[in-house]
Amino acid sequence: MEKKTKVIAFANNKGGSGKTTSCANIGYSLSVLGRKVLLLDGDMQLNLSLSFFPEDQVLEMAMGGKNLYQAIKKQEELTDYIVPTAYDNLDLIPSSTLMSGIEYELFTRWQREFILKRALKEIKESGQYDYILLDAPPTLGGWVMNILCASDYVVMPVEASPWGLFGVANMFDFLQDVHQLNAELKLLGIAVTKADGRKNYVRQTIEALKQTEGVHVFDQVIRIDSEVEWAQDDSKPILVHRKNSRSAGEYMELAKEIERDVSGNR
Repeated sequence: MEKKTKVIAFANNKGGSGKTTSCANIGYSLSVLGRKVLLLDGDMQLNLSLSFFPEDQVLEMAMGGKNLYQAIKKQEELTDYIVPTAYDNLDLIPSSTLMSGIEYELFTRWQREFILKRALKEIKESGQYDYILLDAPPTLGGWVMNILCASDYVVMPVEASPWGLFGVANMFDFLQDVHQLNAELKLLGIAVTKADGRKNYVRQTIEALKQTEGVHVFDQVIRIDSEVEWAQDDSKPILVHRKNSRSAGEYMELAKEIERDVSGNR
């Protein structure tokens, strides 16, 4: 039976939701589970790339000819833009600071909402990866529309804070618009992140999200852990930086939960 690659976008229009951190650590967790994973850094801030490579190397890739911006600008297939990471089963397509101009590049293009989908077509159909994880910038525009039109599923990280729910309704409205172009896209679930168990609003945030009709909230909550920041500073996934940390276990469990849900075993 031919293996089917599953494309999952990590998206939220609110910054600081833990979106990139979730994408990076869930991607690494899936690779540890033996899945072949390709990560795509879709944000001009380069944070997903910085999660796996030192800053000088990330900047070199960002200013060179082999990054996502150049591929989209030229409307090229993405196979030649894949960079292996230091870890088994885990590859990356790096971003560029020039992604700040991606909306302009898309504006006059034919079927501009599907440029990324076309660029990923050969990789996806080859079946060489079990998962392609796309890290979207915290915006709602033509580029995020591209990312979601190229995806099978979307995971929405939401920060467990008084401001965490701000903009969630806008994200839901945007997903409805995307469904006009990609009817198969499924909101896999909301991942609650940066939770501080000492605060009452954590429980209130989770309850409010669970009351949203038709929206699944993942059981595994990601709590605040300073080790995550140290791991990011070291350009390593949390499971590499400190394997036995609380966050390492939480991201691994969330990765397993996502895989179960994608497989229809919720």
